[in-house]
Amino acid sequence: MKIAALVLGLAIAASAANDSFLIRNVDVYPVTSAPLKGASVLVTDGKIADIGPRIAVAKGVKIVDGKGMRVYPGMIDSTTEIGLSEVSAERMTVDTGEIGEFMPQLRALIAVNPESEHIPVVRVNGITSVMSFPSSGGRGGRGGAAQIISGQAALIHLDGWTWEDMEINRSAALHILFPVIPARGGRGGAADFPEDPVPGGGPATFTEQKRQYDQQIRKLNDFFDAARQYQKERGNNAPGFKRDLKMEAMIPVLEGKIPAAVAAVRERTIRDAIAFADKQHIKVVIMQPRGLKNVAADLKAKNIPVILGRTEELPENEDAPYDEAESLPSEVFKAGVKFAFGTGSNEFVRNLPYNAARAAAYGLPQDEALKAITINPAQIWGASDKIGSIEKGKWADLMVTDGDPLETPTQIKYLFIKGKEIDLTNKQTRLYQKYLNRP
Repeated sequence: MKIAALVLGLAIAASAANDSFLIRNVDVYPVTSAPLKGASVLVTDGKIADIGPRIAVAKGVKIVDGKGMRVYPGMIDSTTEIGLSEVSAERMTVDTGEIGEFMPQLRALIAVNPESEHIPVVRVNGITSVMSFPSSGGRGGRGGAAQIISGQAALIHLDGWTWEDMEINRSAALHILFPVIPARGGRGGAADFPEDPVPGGGPATFTEQKRQYDQQIRKLNDFFDAARQYQKERGNNAPGFKRDLKMEAMIPVLEGKIPAAVAAVRERTIRDAIAFADKQHIKVVIMQPRGLKNVAADLKAKNIPVILGRTEELPENEDAPYDEAESLPSEVFKAGVKFAFGTGSNEFVRNLPYNAARAAAYGLPQDEALKAITINPAQIWGASDKIGSIEKGKWADLMVTDGDPLETPTQIKYLFIKGKEIDLTNKQTRLYQKYLNRP
């Protein structure tokens, strides 16, 4: 019995040591306040316990000497399919959506694969958390019903044995693929509304596209109205009331507890999405917008945040400025709209810091670029009490670097998620070493 108790005690001590340590002699960049030079960060049980120039620690606590290095909060990508899509061309490895126009009850979190090879690749660049969406924006094929509500997006840590371990917020947002009327032309000048019917059927003219758009908007409003009626009957315990999983999933949105993440790229769609949010009295986050020049004031007035796409993208149209994507973050910041960055596809998530850096090169203040991948997304997705900055009581999601993380030469020396030191090797580094040492 004594031996068993001793073994248990040693196991508990070892477990505590894995997420308790002190980083000393390091420059700390909390993001929400001014940098601290030559300071220390104490982590206890996976959370930040203290920050300051001199911190006393108990005997046996692990010490990390950070002389000449910096500590930043781990970065957050606001638009990914991490854990849901492995090889996009192989359907069996993709779990980003289901058939059906309205699927609010589906949760991306429970489909997340903790063993995804994308995860260690992403972590090497200091990314510790992501929003994982149940759909990247597919709108169905010709003749089939377009998906409008794809499910619930999850905010997850990029470490854990199971999806339960990875969870930060399992229902961070309801993903709405807002109906659109395709614009004429686009990059390359191809028209979206040809004069001749599309081979195989489907809408061919603007009139037909507008008719289909109006029909989808009515469906979306009808679904929200039905959900609100369900909410009322549920609250009144109406006779014969039966629980419905789809409608149950809508209640947190109707109550304003979680936002609707609305995919809306062009100005017309953004305006329609704002009008829809006003009509239904819900919170929204606009995803991947490009045409914000004439709607930024409305977004600011209504306190609607946006998730900007990659600054490495080409202009949306032939006659758009060459630096349209790079300059957009600066314009959004000047308009006073809260924003964060989302890279969209898993192949680009590792480049998250460099998208922020490119925006800084085109007018966005450096500190705001860093906030757009740390504290801003944490605030937008309702997790600023847990992650996004270096503050007492928050999870110790930290990266220790030898320079500015927005600069490509900078190396991540240590990475911690919930106080656990993360192995910075991945499939790419293993292959590099393998072939480097080939006889």
